[in-house]
Amino acid sequence: MIILLPPSEGKAEGGLPRTSWNPAKGTTGRALGPLRHEIARVLARSGGGNQALLGVKGDHLARARRVNSALIGSPTLPAWERYTGVVWDHLDLGSFTPSARARALSSILVPSGVMGLARADDPVPDYRLKMGAALPGIGKVSTFWRDAVTDELARLAGTAGVIDLLPQEHRGAFDWSRVQNVVRVDLVSRTGGTVGGHNAKAAKGLLARHLLTVRTGTTAARVASFTHDGYSARIAG
Repeated sequence: MIILLPPSEGKAEGGLPRTSWNPAKGTTGRALGPLRHEIARVLARSGGGNQALLGVKGDHLARARRVNSALIGSPTLPAWERYTGVVWDHLDLGSFTPSARARALSSILVPSGVMGLARADDPVPDYRLKMGAALPGIGKVSTFWRDAVTDELARLAGTAGVIDLLPQEHRGAFDWSRVQNVVRVDLVSRTGGTVGGHNAKAAKGLLARHLLTVRTGTTAARVASFTHDGYSARIAG
């Protein structure tokens, strides 16, 4: 089983000692390295990006421009430690036993603007770039990545099921007609509507945790067995 999770806009700063980001490293580095290098090159050439591109200002903009300007060779953290948003906080991989965490990390793939597609234990630099952004000379980032990340998702998933927990911005980075056995899961409020926002992101993290820790039953049964005070999970039709 593969679970697709989004990255977070918020990220842990810095990185592990004696690490330096090489775009060709990691689970998908061989295929995606040249494209990652191109993204890094364009960001460096543009001074890391401006407020319109990055969607932040003040100290957040200064940090984003600094890290985006020097991605190659910058310190790394595993993806699951780099991403600090609501989904990842509630997934809480740090609380898993080492063996359970290793299984979970091998099952989680994350599409993102700089990495394209990475496994949850792959080395990731500090950066800021949305999938929906448009870069000079590259265009919309999700379109730039689409063929390559679709190929890598299909390769890594094989005949296994793919559980899609992505927002629309990140779904747009894939050609879904080329990926087998995709199950899209929505969170549903008690009134019956699909939901988003902060609380739903927290619930999505808990849902991912549930799917990774319940190791028996069909995908449909695992989804149906998710319990939450405010939401239920539903396989999209």
